[in-house]
Amino acid sequence: MDHSRPKLGLPHLHAFVNGLELDRAAVEAGLTLPHHNGRTEGVNTRTKRIMRQMHDRAGFALLRHRILLR
Repeated sequence: MDHSRPKLGLPHLHAFVNGLELDRAAVEAGLTLPHHNGRTEGVNTRTKRIMRQMHDRAGFALLRHRILLR
């Protein structure tokens, strides 16, 4: 990547590409290794859904109970 050229237009794309370059090892590992964190992300998604459903209706104890029930 040539960092000497001025960044004209598409600043969000340039920021994204720069972020990829800064974390190149992680990007390459994510694209080439057979490991993934799908199960963890699924648990996080389910927990967030339960939290949205319960929004300000109950405290942490009930939230914990509902999460552990499944």
